[in-house]
Amino acid sequence: MKISTVIQHLEIFAPAALQEAYDNAGLLTGSDQWECTGIIVALDTTEDVVAEAISKKCNLIIAHHPIIFKGLKKITGKNYVERTVISAIKNDVAIYAIHTNLDNVIRGVNGKIAELLGLKNLTILKPTELPLKKLVTFAPLKEAEKIRSALFAAGAGRLGKYSECSFNIEGTGTFTAGDGADPHVGNIGKRHEEREMKIEVIFNAYLQDKIVKAMIEAHPYEEAAYDIFQLSNYLADTGSGLLGELPEATDEISLLQKIKSSFNLKVIKHTRFTGNKVKKIALCGGAGSFLIPTAIASQAKVYITSDITYHEFFDADNKILIADIGHYESEQFTIDLLHTNLKEKFVSFAVLKTEVNTNPVHYFT
Repeated sequence: MKISTVIQHLEIFAPAALQEAYDNAGLLTGSDQWECTGIIVALDTTEDVVAEAISKKCNLIIAHHPIIFKGLKKITGKNYVERTVISAIKNDVAIYAIHTNLDNVIRGVNGKIAELLGLKNLTILKPTELPLKKLVTFAPLKEAEKIRSALFAAGAGRLGKYSECSFNIEGTGTFTAGDGADPHVGNIGKRHEEREMKIEVIFNAYLQDKIVKAMIEAHPYEEAAYDIFQLSNYLADTGSGLLGELPEATDEISLLQKIKSSFNLKVIKHTRFTGNKVKKIALCGGAGSFLIPTAIASQAKVYITSDITYHEFFDADNKILIADIGHYESEQFTIDLLHTNLKEKFVSFAVLKTEVNTNPVHYFT
């Protein structure tokens, strides 16, 4: 199996186009054409993780955080980033980062946090307004299902919790094949009438090339007729943070105790207790201070995130309880998320979870 096969699978789950503009997700070292000997899943790529991959004969590291983030002008080994990259390149270890694109899908990093807390009725806290398009094509009746299936497999027809959405109507198409044509039906120089199915599907604009290619490859006609329309509405299933609800309302102290237990925490930094009963919760794995106003506006009673600064704690303004559980701690189970996803797809292949704790923050207790 080539590394490209693994990447293609991951980018169906968390498309690269969903990463933020400042991010550097994707293949950072190595070639996607290498034969994959094994996979190590980690939160961060460090020198120790590369050494672990080498010792376990795995030539692909899949990490949440990109080891190359701001760009490298020199690679001399003067810091841990450069040393890690040098070691990976010298030992033919590919590094693939799946970062904010995994944050921005509802079943990604934040979905895992919500799962651990038992939250239901999940919605995106701050949706990304990705433009939608509609593809319309026309197929012989006998080939319509084949084309629909190809479109669905390429990512078309997804609406929130629904998939394989399309609209279909029968009609009559006409064409005359010219000299040199190789028509699927009909004869050269004679107008042909064919009972056809008009198929309409919507899709996220970033998928256009993939969807058009899939449609053309599945279509029996030498020249497939199709239209693409830009739509003015959006889907709300991608974006930053999540909102969810507890099965039963609880008090703030009981919730913090549950968070502490679920995430194996030594400490939780938080704002003053508001005295509110808690059912609706906002959350964002990693650094989430930018979503504090959105969490307050959502009417959530608690916002779980990390990397809140001293002055940002004041922004709670006694309207919400902010719980800072730590960056590593909030994202640590992303390793389990990716490991499970890959093992379900590549059942007989070596997919390992790192045994290296890459958390750079330690607590003296």
